[in-house]
Amino acid sequence: MNRKVLHTLEFEKIIENLTDHAYTPAGRELCRTLEPMSHIDDIRLAQRETSDAVSRVIHNGPLSFSGVHDIRGSLKRLQIGGVLGMSELLHISSLLSAAARVKSYGRSNMEDGIADSLTEAFSLLEPLTPLNQEIQRCILSEEEMSDDASSGLRHVRRSIRITGERIHSQLNTLLNGNRAYLQDAVITTRDGRYCLPVKAEYKAQVPGMIHDQSSTGSTYFIEPMAVIRLNNELRELEAQEQKEIEAVLAVLSSSAAEQAVFLESDYELLGRLDFIFARAALSAHYKCTEPSFNTEGYLYIKDARHPLLDSRTVVPITAELGKEFDLLIITGPNTGGKTVSLKTVGLFTLMGQSGLHIPAFEGSQLAVFDEVFADIGDEQSIEQSLSTFSSHMTNIVSILEKADSRSLVLFDELGAGTDPAEGAALAISILTFLHNMKVRTMATTHYSELKVYALSTDGVENACCEFDVDTLRPTYRLLIGIPGKSNAFAISKKLGLPDYIIEDARKRIGSEDAAFEDLLSDLEKNRVELERERLEVNSYKAEIAMLKEQLSKKQDRLDENREKILARANEEARKILADAKASADETIRNINRLSAKSGVGKELEKERKKLRDHLDKVSSSMAVKAQKPKRAYRPEDFRVGDAVRVLSMNLNGTVSTLPNAKGEVTVQMGILRSQVNIKDLELLQEDTISTPIGNMGKKETQRNSHSGSIRMSKSSSVSPEINLIGKTTDEAVPELDKYIDDAYLAHLPQVRVIHGRGTGALKKAVHQFLRRCRHVSSYRLGDFGEGGTGVTIVQFSYDK
Repeated sequence: MNRKVLHTLEFEKIIENLTDHAYTPAGRELCRTLEPMSHIDDIRLAQRETSDAVSRVIHNGPLSFSGVHDIRGSLKRLQIGGVLGMSELLHISSLLSAAARVKSYGRSNMEDGIADSLTEAFSLLEPLTPLNQEIQRCILSEEEMSDDASSGLRHVRRSIRITGERIHSQLNTLLNGNRAYLQDAVITTRDGRYCLPVKAEYKAQVPGMIHDQSSTGSTYFIEPMAVIRLNNELRELEAQEQKEIEAVLAVLSSSAAEQAVFLESDYELLGRLDFIFARAALSAHYKCTEPSFNTEGYLYIKDARHPLLDSRTVVPITAELGKEFDLLIITGPNTGGKTVSLKTVGLFTLMGQSGLHIPAFEGSQLAVFDEVFADIGDEQSIEQSLSTFSSHMTNIVSILEKADSRSLVLFDELGAGTDPAEGAALAISILTFLHNMKVRTMATTHYSELKVYALSTDGVENACCEFDVDTLRPTYRLLIGIPGKSNAFAISKKLGLPDYIIEDARKRIGSEDAAFEDLLSDLEKNRVELERERLEVNSYKAEIAMLKEQLSKKQDRLDENREKILARANEEARKILADAKASADETIRNINRLSAKSGVGKELEKERKKLRDHLDKVSSSMAVKAQKPKRAYRPEDFRVGDAVRVLSMNLNGTVSTLPNAKGEVTVQMGILRSQVNIKDLELLQEDTISTPIGNMGKKETQRNSHSGSIRMSKSSSVSPEINLIGKTTDEAVPELDKYIDDAYLAHLPQVRVIHGRGTGALKKAVHQFLRRCRHVSSYRLGDFGEGGTGVTIVQFSYDK
C-alpha cells in the first residue's frame, strides 16, 4: 500500500490512537508498524483475533500487560556469556510474572472447553516459575540483594555487621574520653572509613590518619589509630561482599542464559498479544464491529461513523459500491459532507485490511484491494511552481498509470481549478477510462455534466449529500441514486441577494442546464415527499403494532378473567344446588317418616328419586369442565426451571424436577409445592434472549439477566487500577468504596490500589477499609514491577 494514501486518509492518526492502547515495547512497535494487508486469509485471521480479544475482554475483563520490559539487549549479553545486573534480572523476573499472569488469563476460556484464535498464543507462554522464584528470592530491589542469596554472602554480611559494631564501640569509647578535643560528639565517615571530627588546635592530641578538613579549616576528620585495622578489615569484607554478589549474579545469569530461547519467545508472544488486545481496546473505544470481506470488489458500509470526528455529532452514512455500479459520483453543496464520505470509505478499507474493526453497523462488507489511491485536498506546491490544478493533475496521472481492477480510487472535486467546460470534459474522460478498466471509483464534483454522465451511463451512479435549503444547513446524509443540486440561487436568496439579480442570473443559464436543474429540483421535492410519507407509514406501522399488542394483551386478560368468572359462578351455583339437594333430601326423609303409617311411602320415595335425578342432571351441567392442554407434551419437553400452568388448579408455577416414570413432575406454585402429571400442564412462553457462546458461532437461549448486562458494561469501562495519590483519607475511602463495588460487579479477578508510600496514613486507611470489605478475599502489597509498597493488590471472592 502506497504511503501517500495513508497520510491523505489520516490512517496515521488511527495508528497513534492504537499505539496509545498498547503497553509493552514490542506491542507498541507492532502498532506503529501496522499496515494494510492484501491477502484475504491474513486479513480474516487478523479480524478473528481482534474479535476473539473483544469477546475475552467482555467475558473475563481487561488483561494487564504491566511489567513487561524490553529484555532483548540483556538476552544478547547472555548469548555472549555476559553477567546481568540486578535491574536486568529483575526485568526478566517481571517479564516472567507477566507471562504467568497472561497465561492464567488465557486458561479461562479453556476451562469452558472453548478454543479460539488466541488459544495457541496463550498456551505457548512459558512462565519459567523456578527461574522467576530464584531471582525474586535472591534480589530484593535494583540496589539490594538478599542475605540468603548464598551462604557465603550471608557469612560475609554477618562479619561486616560484627566488625561495624566493634568499630562503633571503639569510637564511642574514644568519643567519650576525648570530648573536649572534638568539634561535635558524633561519628562520621570519609571515603568509607569511620572518623571523628577533631578541633584543629587538638589534632595532635588524637593520633591517627587525617582524611579530610572542613572548608573553614577549624575541623579535621581523623581516623584514630585504634580503629585503622578494623576499618581495613571492614573494607576487605566489603570487597568480599561484592565478589559474593557478583557470584550470585553470575549463577542467575547462567540460569537465565539456559532459558534464553523461552525468554525471547515470551517477550515476542506478550508483544503480539498486547498488540491484539490493543486492537480490541480500539474497537471498544470507537464502538466498532467486525466487517466481512470479499474479493469481488463489493463495498457495503452501513451507518458508518468517521472515527476521527466527534462521536456525539457525527452523522452516520451508508455507502455502496461494486455490485450494481463500480463508479459513484457524489454531488452537492460545499461543506455538505462529500469529502468526509470519501475519506470514510477509504479509511475503513485501510482499517479493515489492517485487522482493525470499523465503527459501522454489523453486517458491513469490505472488498480486498491491492492499492487505494486518493486525490483529496489542496496540494498546491509553491516550491515546484505548480498550481492547484497542475498539482492535482500530476497526482491523477500517477494514479491512472498504476490503478487496475484490484484498486480503489477516490477523487475529490475532480477537474476543478480550471475552465469549467474543459474541467468537466477531462473529468468525464478520466472517469470513463477508469470505468472501462473496472476500477472501483468514487468522485465528488460540482459539474452538472457529470450528473448527466452518471444518469446516461451503465454501471455509473449518482449520489448526493442532503442539504436543507430552509435552514441553509447540510444534514450530512449520503443519498445514493439521487444527483445533488448546488442550490446556489436558493442559498443566495436566503442570504439576502436581490430577486432581480437572481432572475438575471437564471436567464444567463442555458435552457438545457435550467431544465436539468428544474428536473433535479422536482426529483428532490419528490424524494423529500416520499421520505416524509415513508416515515409517516413507518410511524403508522409502529402505532398499529403497538395497538395490536395492546389488544392482544387485553384479549388475553379478558379470556383469563372470563374463565375465572365462569369458574367462580359455576362453583357458587354448585354449592347452591348442593345445599338445595341436601335440603330436599332432608325434607323427603321427614315426609317418608311421617307418612310411613299412611301407606304412601313408596310413592313418596319414587318422587324423591325423580327430584334427585333432576338435581344431579342440573349439577353436572353446571360443573366446571376440566381444561386440556393445547397440545400433547412429551416428558423430554420439560426442563427444570420451565414456567408452566397447572390446568386443574388454574395456577402458574415452575418445574422443580424432571418427569418420573409415571410422567409426574414437581411444580412450585408460590408457597405451594405439588406433584402433577404432565397431562395437566401447559408450557408458558417467556421472553428470551440469544447470546453467542464464546467464539464458535453457537447460540444459547438464556433468560433476561440484568446483572449480566451490568457486568458486561462494567467490564468494558472499569479500570483495573485506581490512583488515590494526593487525596486525604476522607476523600480516598469513599472513592475506593465505589470503585471496589464497580470492580466487583465487573467481575474483575484483582485490582491495583495506588496509594503511594508517603507517611503511610493513606495506606493504613486503605487496608482498614479492605479488612472490612466483604467482597475482598485477600490483599497484599505489590511486588517488584507492580509498584512495591506504594501499591496494594486486591483479590476478590465470588460465589461459585
